[in-house]
Amino acid sequence: MAGREEVTPRRAPGPPQAGRDLTPPRLRPRDVLRVGAVGLRTRPLRAFLSALGIAIGIAAMIGVLGISSSSGAELDRQLSALGTNLLTVSSGQTLSGEEAKMPVEAEAMIERIGPVLSVSSVGQVQDAKVYRSEEIPEARTGGISAYAARLDLLDSVGATLRAGTWLNAATHAYPAVVLGSATAERLGVGAVGPDTQVLVGGRRFTVVGVLEPVALAVELDTAALVGWPVAEERLGFDGHPTVLYTRVDERHMDAVRDVLAGTGNPEAPNEVDVSRPSDALAAKQATDQAFTGLLLGVGAVALIVGGVGVANTMVISVLERRGEIGLRRSLGATRGQIRTQFLAESLLLSAIGGVGGVCVGAAVTVGYAAYEEWPSVIPAEATVGGLAATLVIGAVAGLYPAIRAARLSPTEALASP
Repeated sequence: MAGREEVTPRRAPGPPQAGRDLTPPRLRPRDVLRVGAVGLRTRPLRAFLSALGIAIGIAAMIGVLGISSSSGAELDRQLSALGTNLLTVSSGQTLSGEEAKMPVEAEAMIERIGPVLSVSSVGQVQDAKVYRSEEIPEARTGGISAYAARLDLLDSVGATLRAGTWLNAATHAYPAVVLGSATAERLGVGAVGPDTQVLVGGRRFTVVGVLEPVALAVELDTAALVGWPVAEERLGFDGHPTVLYTRVDERHMDAVRDVLAGTGNPEAPNEVDVSRPSDALAAKQATDQAFTGLLLGVGAVALIVGGVGVANTMVISVLERRGEIGLRRSLGATRGQIRTQFLAESLLLSAIGGVGGVCVGAAVTVGYAAYEEWPSVIPAEATVGGLAATLVIGAVAGLYPAIRAARLSPTEALASP
């Protein structure tokens, strides 16, 4: 009819049309972090205690590796300063088991070897006991030995003085003595000077110096060192060297080492011991590394225990949050999204513990290294490996709870009390 408008009737809503996209929206990384942090925010104490187990394991591992690396760096620094080209030639034993003696000319003969850069020596004064005063019983020697020493000894062994001065051309022929670090402690000598005296072989010697610990000649730490001439004149020293300290061109180290015994004592080379002190320090470092491996095992056990705690926390979280899971499923969340939520929560929990453990382990390393006056070294691979380990632990610990949460049907979850 003219003038009437045709009205198209509205179509009632019906089922979805074929081809329509029904895929639920994807969770963006920011959304994953947000939903994963829900359980941590609502139960902070439980989350803290679970993360603490991870933190203890990581802190133990970082601390052990850091302290071990710092100790190794200190050893490398010492060897760099002291040198690794020192060989020692010392008196051994005869075939009958008695203490052997090197010839008086041993030092001069070794100096003739071409690659030898310098030679110094000490000779033990056998019958000279060292005491603080005449009132000390003779049996209380304190394990201290008296040695005659050459004037160039300090340069050869890389020793330094803690106090006072070293023997010189003016004092080595007179009753002056330099004490090793341990000797000074055992005798109770804290200062040097004309009024500080000790008994060496029954005679009073003035303490003119005290050494720092000698890394490459530990026998000097428990020694009382006097000049070679005064030892021969007043203490009955026979002039035979006991230990020779030889600096060698490193390019010919092995060749010189092979001929030192025969050169130092041509008549009985089997009665001479040749060693390289830096090898002993390297062996000590290897022992420390073995002990480090043991401690790392302890840290790994603590980390696994922490992972079990995270898994336990996540299982309980799934049981307590069935209503939440059912509600999210009824609103369209997929099984994959539920699984991602709980897996993200487990990873966040472990990551928090891992970061905290790295910080604590680094602080322990820096503090201990500063106390020992070592360089602080925190291996980057330990930090990265520690964080990676926490993520692996978190993924393994959260996998089963996440799968269990994803398998809950909406009706079952909503019906749970």
